[in-house]
Amino acid sequence: MSRVKEFNLPDLGEGLTEGEILSWLVKVGDTIELNQPIVEVETAKAAVEIPAKWAGRVQSIFHAEGATVEVGTPIIAIDTDPTAGPLATPEPTGGTAKASSAAASAAVEAPRGSTESGQNGDATSGGRTPVLVGYGPRTTAAKRRPRKGTAPAAPAAPARPTPVPAQPTPVPVATGPTPGSGRSGPAGGTPVLAKPPVRKLAKDLGVDLSTVTGSGPLGSISREDVRQAASATPTTAEPLAAAVPVGSTTANVGAHREQRIPVKGVRKLTAENMSRSAFTAPHVTEFLTVDMTRAMKALDRLRQRREWRDVRVSPLLLVAKAVLLAVRRHPMVNSTWAGDEIVVKDYVNLGIAAATERGLIVPNVKDAGRLTLRELADSLTDLVQTAKAGKTSPGDMSGGTLTITNVGVFGVDTGTPILPPGESAILAFGAVRKMPWVHKGKVRPRQVTTLGLSFDHRIIDGELGSRFLRDIGDFLADPEAALLAWT
Repeated sequence: MSRVKEFNLPDLGEGLTEGEILSWLVKVGDTIELNQPIVEVETAKAAVEIPAKWAGRVQSIFHAEGATVEVGTPIIAIDTDPTAGPLATPEPTGGTAKASSAAASAAVEAPRGSTESGQNGDATSGGRTPVLVGYGPRTTAAKRRPRKGTAPAAPAAPARPTPVPAQPTPVPVATGPTPGSGRSGPAGGTPVLAKPPVRKLAKDLGVDLSTVTGSGPLGSISREDVRQAASATPTTAEPLAAAVPVGSTTANVGAHREQRIPVKGVRKLTAENMSRSAFTAPHVTEFLTVDMTRAMKALDRLRQRREWRDVRVSPLLLVAKAVLLAVRRHPMVNSTWAGDEIVVKDYVNLGIAAATERGLIVPNVKDAGRLTLRELADSLTDLVQTAKAGKTSPGDMSGGTLTITNVGVFGVDTGTPILPPGESAILAFGAVRKMPWVHKGKVRPRQVTTLGLSFDHRIIDGELGSRFLRDIGDFLADPEAALLAWT
């Protein structure tokens, strides 16, 4: 058994098929330990650090940062016994290490093939050009058939080599590769190393891959290389923009002032989920304005307690508690539409929408209804901090049953949120503002917020949705009295 083991990209949860390599935490030659993080991968849900499956020395890294890799594809090779001496075969023998092994084979065999076989780089010679799957090398140097009437070469022909022209016949520009196709490199006979998704991106951006210098393994071109080339290359729209008279409002309009952002990862998954939810579940949204003055005073008293001084206490904590208590009174709200049946759940995995650098994610607190107020506060703090750091695991974002989106942190009063797939209700919590409010028959400044509840009208009718929202409002209007009456 070989001591060099290839580590495949694992399934990171919920049947994900691919992930993008964000950064390598190790390099070739590093000595690593078991379970040491070696690479950070972004899936459709989150960025995840993957630990090493074996201890040893990093022998090879198969994919550069920015590459999208399918699950099950080897990403790194590890020498599990580096103290046993030099390896008999420097490269791993796995099939997915084809790029590095092919390069080594070409470097060793190409000179031999050109002298022993009497051919110069054809298919039967010993040398091979490293290529990607589905893109073979150029065949311009292939052996031609003899013309009719020409006598075949004598067996002794190798002893009298035919002079080779100093330069190949120039290829007309009109018949060359189209921009972005990237079938051949700058040298003509050397193929450009780029994966099909990278080639498509180059075609969309109008980038000729033969003019791009790759930064990946063996000089392969990555997505980032294409984007940099696109931003540095003037587009065909620039002359049109220059032709507009100076002073015109469209004088500076052109494609060179546009930015193209690939839709992938968290943003892609969010778009797919929101589109599916918006056009499958009939949404209804109701609004309620609540006087939270007593709730804000209750939070101040809570912060002053000795056991709560180191705990982050925010209005979101009371909103979450209000939702959990209201679910006890109206369990049908915490359910899922399953086609021919409605699945009512006796547990609440409370989701909290969080805006991150990679997009909107909704991690959830598992079985939040069983937590005390202090445990709920700690869970919400950990959940938000982990999301902001980009370390939320796919498991923390799966299985949600009910969601709160806190748009108030952005100074927004309320909204009409879209249901996460599989959930029947989502609550938008708006900003708490000091506003004039009629209190005890007089207009006084009070702390006021607006709640927006969107729900699936297949499960929740107007009466149930209204009662649920009203109970949340009653709790926020006087949380201490509600806690005594409802618990």
